[in-house]
Amino acid sequence: MSAHKKRKKYQRKRYTIPLILIVLLIAFRLYLPTLVKNYVNKVLADIPGYYGQVDDIDISLIRGAYVIKGMYLDKVSADSKTPFLNFPETDISVEWRSLFDGRIVSEISMNSPEVIYVFEDQQQTTEEGEPDAEDWTKALTDLVPLEINHFEVFNGKLAFVQLQADPNIDLYINKLNLNANNLRNVKEKQRTLPSTIQANGISIGQGKVNLEGKMNLIKEIPDMDIAFSLEEAEASALNDFTNYYAGLDFEKGSVGVYSEVAIADGYMKGYVKPLLTDTKLIGKEDGFLETLWEGFVGVFKFILKNQGTDTVATRVPFEGDLNKVKTGIWPTVTNIFKNAWIKAFTGQVDQDIDFKDAFQEDKKKKKK
Repeated sequence: MSAHKKRKKYQRKRYTIPLILIVLLIAFRLYLPTLVKNYVNKVLADIPGYYGQVDDIDISLIRGAYVIKGMYLDKVSADSKTPFLNFPETDISVEWRSLFDGRIVSEISMNSPEVIYVFEDQQQTTEEGEPDAEDWTKALTDLVPLEINHFEVFNGKLAFVQLQADPNIDLYINKLNLNANNLRNVKEKQRTLPSTIQANGISIGQGKVNLEGKMNLIKEIPDMDIAFSLEEAEASALNDFTNYYAGLDFEKGSVGVYSEVAIADGYMKGYVKPLLTDTKLIGKEDGFLETLWEGFVGVFKFILKNQGTDTVATRVPFEGDLNKVKTGIWPTVTNIFKNAWIKAFTGQVDQDIDFKDAFQEDKKKKKK
């Protein structure tokens, strides 16, 4: 073979091999969304007692991200057609700013996610037994290739639905926005509670929902110091719920709920404080027995309310290890009379439960 022919053959090989590699890479890139979609659907299919799938996957190699579209999850035994989890769009990507801190972690952004707990669906037991919440939560985190450091939600919804109630009960929080940062302790590593969380939304009855606090999710039992408030929800919007469970209708007034929770080394301490303001129970359309019952309740409501602020409130404390949280009955009763005769509970978080409270209570328990 002449030198000229050898040179031409060599040149063909020099261009052919890179061309083949480029074609293979393009083919792999085109098939990658299908590959990831099949993986995600397999993870969802393997959750005991649940089933789910995704509609589509978008890949962005430059951004180091993939977007899951149309993902839902429901119990196998569910009768309703309402998905337990419905995530229209979930963006999972590398958190590039954390690379400067020497960590490779991810961030998740969810648009319009819905978590709808249909009471009847979740109460049914499948042939495999009662599904464990840890099964589906672990499966969802398995979809993220890196540890999650930042998590955000836009325009989400949380709901509790009971279909067998007449009328149906539908308690919900709409327009939920949530932002949680530094979940894997990339920054401020010396802080006891390095992660921050903040959320807000609108409840049934147009109440204002707010949650904020600090956490340490690195521990097996996370430490946290969280405050929650629900303010100015229209009491009449809760009538389906209160009528079904207590036989009560609100004609007017507002409802508030305030709570603080601290957890340190597996020990919990906190309270829940419900607050009724300017409420009226007896409705014009109620029957005789319902009116009689509401009138009876209304007498005690009048006796126990603070006449100056027209509020009925109590504070329900709880504390203990996470496997045996106890509610204080007598403090609850005492606080009803405290609100009525001594001092009105203010419509705000009390700011008197701190992370150190749970930690100190834990130490006292260990000394005994």
